[in-house]
Amino acid sequence: MSTNFFEAVKGRRSVYAISKESTVSDAKIQEIVELAVLHSPTSFNSQSSRAVVLLGEQHDKLWDITADALRKIVPTEQFEGTAQKLASFKAGYGSVLYFEDQTVVKSLQENFALYADNFPVWANQSSGILQFVVWTALAEEGMGASLQHYNPLIDDEVKKEWGIPQEWKLIAEMPFGKPVTAPGEKEFQPIEDRVKIHK
Repeated sequence: MSTNFFEAVKGRRSVYAISKESTVSDAKIQEIVELAVLHSPTSFNSQSSRAVVLLGEQHDKLWDITADALRKIVPTEQFEGTAQKLASFKAGYGSVLYFEDQTVVKSLQENFALYADNFPVWANQSSGILQFVVWTALAEEGMGASLQHYNPLIDDEVKKEWGIPQEWKLIAEMPFGKPVTAPGEKEFQPIEDRVKIHK
């Protein structure tokens, strides 16, 4: 068992208090995301996962778009809490947007009709693996991140703003930055209730 691997797994946490500082270069962030996209598994080796990295002003723009979208549907008297949450994401250094290319998914459904209903599920699983790999790698570099889901509310504006193909389905958004405070202690349910071994 690789101790280093599991130390990295344990070190990945949801970190919400982040700053506009980075512990690594932009080139390193790009390398992490590119390696994760290349080497994270996908069903039938479909390679359907896509990622868009937003840094600096582009990152800020994402959370302004999200705030504008939510302002239209959240009652005014309740928006303050929402605005504070969004501001905490915008306070970060960057965001990774995760997509699944529906052209690839539909092609698999057509070519392997027996599994047609499963391919959208498997695509989401592939995206989840990619998200975990990037998240853990960022944590290993001293960066804090969390996973957000404001899709499909922001999908159209995001695609318009960054010229993203219509066939790419937005799955999640991951704001990241240098942690301002450490996350709290993690609580665990009894492992014997969660893992069963039969032999």
